[in-house]
Amino acid sequence: MRKSDVLAKLNTLSYNPEEYWVVAGAAMVLYGLREETYDVDLGCTSAMADRLETEGFPCQRTADGNRRFKVDEETEIFENWLYDTVVMPDGIPVISLEGLVTMKRLLGREKDLRDIRLIEEYGNHQ
Repeated sequence: MRKSDVLAKLNTLSYNPEEYWVVAGAAMVLYGLREETYDVDLGCTSAMADRLETEGFPCQRTADGNRRFKVDEETEIFENWLYDTVVMPDGIPVISLEGLVTMKRLLGREKDLRDIRLIEEYGNHQ
């Protein structure tokens, strides 16, 4: 999914942008740090998670006790998955770069470590 695909996916969601934020690879794409991603991962408030559960979306509990919802083949939403703050580039709620680095450090996968290097290089050129 390229940036236009991520934005189109977000436009199909009928949720309040004050209750969700873009994280992970889709955030990297929206920041222009990566050309594409495989899916769109979002964080959400507990109130939104309650609605998702009421609406019947498949739900699993994460290790920290929060809920993870599979909305469709390309979209997962994670309750309270936020480090740092939400910023609004181009009016889209996205985890801050600092929060994205924290998230990726905690995940610790090789692809996340590569993403951290991209974010750090981006920050050094700003």
